[in-house]
Amino acid sequence: MPSVHVDNVGEIAIIECAGRFVRSEAAFKLRAAVTSQTDVRVVVLDLTEMHALGGGGLGVLVLLQRWAQDHDIRFKLFNPQGPCGTS
Repeated sequence: MPSVHVDNVGEIAIIECAGRFVRSEAAFKLRAAVTSQTDVRVVVLDLTEMHALGGGGLGVLVLLQRWAQDHDIRFKLFNPQGPCGTS
């Protein structure tokens, strides 16, 4: 089961993702976690423990990047690896 944990440090939200984000429910959970961060200047998505990212999850990442841009928030991916990034 995928999990999402949010830590706020000043004006930075660090969102840790763990598990497989290959189903719609997981992508919606991630979207909700990020879009609730309206009072920050930077959102960092920590993908260290994300084991897989499906097409829906990839689509949500694109949507979140656009959402962040529209809200003048920097959106950063941290440590994508394996099936979630380049190895």
